[in-house]
Amino acid sequence: MKHSVRVIVAILALAAPVFAQRSELPITGVESRVDFWKKIFTQYGKDDIVLHDRFYVNLIYDVADESNVDSKTSQVTAALKEISENLDTPDNLSLVARQIRESMTANGVTPSKSLVDQLIEGIHEQRGIKERFRDGIVRSGRYVDSFRSVMDTHDVLTELALLPLVESSFQNARSKAAALGIWQFTRSTGRLYMTINKKVDQRLDPDKATLAAAKLLRDNYRALGSWPLAITAYNHGRGGMLRAQSEHGSDMAKIINEYRGPVFGYASMNFYSEFLAAVDVYNNYTQYFGELVLDKPASGSKPAMVTAVAAKAPTPAKPKASQATDKYKVRNGDTLWEIAQKFGMTIRELMDKNNLSKPGIYAGQILLVK
Repeated sequence: MKHSVRVIVAILALAAPVFAQRSELPITGVESRVDFWKKIFTQYGKDDIVLHDRFYVNLIYDVADESNVDSKTSQVTAALKEISENLDTPDNLSLVARQIRESMTANGVTPSKSLVDQLIEGIHEQRGIKERFRDGIVRSGRYVDSFRSVMDTHDVLTELALLPLVESSFQNARSKAAALGIWQFTRSTGRLYMTINKKVDQRLDPDKATLAAAKLLRDNYRALGSWPLAITAYNHGRGGMLRAQSEHGSDMAKIINEYRGPVFGYASMNFYSEFLAAVDVYNNYTQYFGELVLDKPASGSKPAMVTAVAAKAPTPAKPKASQATDKYKVRNGDTLWEIAQKFGMTIRELMDKNNLSKPGIYAGQILLVK
């Protein structure tokens, strides 16, 4: 019996679509960045704070947690100052400083006073997301097939169906910058491709948001002629990438190394590398997380052709008062959109009924649905 269960789990794991590495998605020049993000996705968890350089991201100094991040940052700063003061006498370095200097050399960073001064200013904290990324892969089973179909229909690389792994871990999330939904559209960009007003916010509808994302990515590519630039423009904006392209050409690695636009910061600089890392980890997730059983495809996010066939069946009526349940307990993976669909409500009606100012919900939460 146990053997049968293992076989079934293995078959389910292998059922996930695999995305081949394409020439349109080059890794040349960003290999170390991709390596860094693979570590963040698979080695470091939510309690790990990776201390590294903001520009030379794979130059990792130490790993801290909330209790010692300040002291470890001070230790790294002191070690870098020590390196600067002993450029010609590396044998005088303490053990910590010597280890950091060796790490610099291994990452192709040659110590000099001006460079070390930059490193001191560029110490960056990056929290690991191993658990979140794993959960995102599991949730991706609901959407990837249908998302890939939408991308293909709109002449977008099908690998872009995995972009939500970077953006939201396939959740209807809200960012600090007020980006919303699985595809993390801001209100201003979202309004260019879907309906967003006081009553309706299609950013929370996986199907409509995916269609909007495909159109945005397609438009980015038509304007920039390069998928690495088009993908980065999803984060940085098309106008910003057009400026970068006009100054440095279409080589993404060159843009990262040389372009210094006013808002071309850590997130934009790393967005393409994060995506490449996400695709690679997704394709090989059993190596990092073991066997995973991915969620079944969501009924509300099937390819258009399948939805059209299903539309021939009678549309379920809204439950009558005598049949309806007054309350609903939120389960892992539920979204407001899915719950609203289940009970014949709009997202706004559901939020108003439960006095929700934001669309975020959590497992175990009780919602009024009548």
